[in-house]
Amino acid sequence: MKRLLFVVLLILSTWAWAKEPNSVMPKVFAGWEFQKADTATDASKADPVYGNLLKEFGFVDVAFAQYSKPGRNMTIKIARFNDASGAYGAYLFYRAPEMAPEQIGDAAASNNERVLFYKGNLLVDVKLDKVTPMSAGELRELANDLPKPSGNEANLPAVMNYLPKQGLVENSTKYVDGPVGLAKMGSILSPEIVDFNTGAEIASAQYKTGEGEATLQLISYPTPAVAGGKLKAIEAFHPTAVNGVEPKLLAKRTGPLVAIVSGNISENEAKTLLASVNYDADITWNQNTFFDKKNNIGYLLVNVIMLIAIIFGLAIVAGLVFFGFRVTMKKYFPDKLFDRPEDVEIIRLNIGK
Repeated sequence: MKRLLFVVLLILSTWAWAKEPNSVMPKVFAGWEFQKADTATDASKADPVYGNLLKEFGFVDVAFAQYSKPGRNMTIKIARFNDASGAYGAYLFYRAPEMAPEQIGDAAASNNERVLFYKGNLLVDVKLDKVTPMSAGELRELANDLPKPSGNEANLPAVMNYLPKQGLVENSTKYVDGPVGLAKMGSILSPEIVDFNTGAEIASAQYKTGEGEATLQLISYPTPAVAGGKLKAIEAFHPTAVNGVEPKLLAKRTGPLVAIVSGNISENEAKTLLASVNYDADITWNQNTFFDKKNNIGYLLVNVIMLIAIIFGLAIVAGLVFFGFRVTMKKYFPDKLFDRPEDVEIIRLNIGK
């Protein structure tokens, strides 16, 4: 009976561990040992202020863990999202302008004892008791121990690739895919104008120009036709005036992208910034083109020529072998195998008789 009870308890504990909302925390890494953890599936537990934004990014669950080593302690919060785009968007939102870039995970930034990075669909927020020369290496080991999604879940938003690099203000890039994020981004556009029901995604960044700073927003739509329709609505949109002055807005469409420039810059500067945004279609051809070795006529001709050459060579070799054999037999065994008298027939034409 006791053995049966032990087996039941073991199964229940294993099932409970499997059902744990976030079980990605490693037990040990770089000498740090796991102490305790708490998990939650409520986004407000992960962030009481911006819980709705985390939901919009596809929040799944969060885990809080304590790690320690002799004389040291560390607190780690790991938020899990449906895909890498959600973790990436949340990372850009929490990354402060004064943070320094780090080589941890897929992207990282630090500010003294706080280190923020994301790995796949996981956003990791680390608080150290103190920073040492080994801290970055230890956190890289932590990042390597974290699982990474595969397939489409590992893909980052493609719209980010079209933000120009020249003039980009460091730590100013943002990514949103819903109205909550749009409001937090401080966009002059309204959610109704953007229309997230179409599957729109927005990449935004600040740029330095010769006349000041400008904001560039790229809105990615499913098709160029949808983007063209939204461009007309955006061009007809009048932003809310600030101190009696309506913000300037200049837009263009390139492929399924709508680029919008706003800020205290001239129209020429805005057009120059817009000109640096150009959509380049990435086409994947999955139809059989029948250009493999089996169906390539050039490859077939080459093989035919090689076959003819091989047969011709074999014929020459066989002829030489037979010639040598005949000469040898006639020399050492005259009239024995070849040209025997009884095998020679003479045909006579008795024309004169």
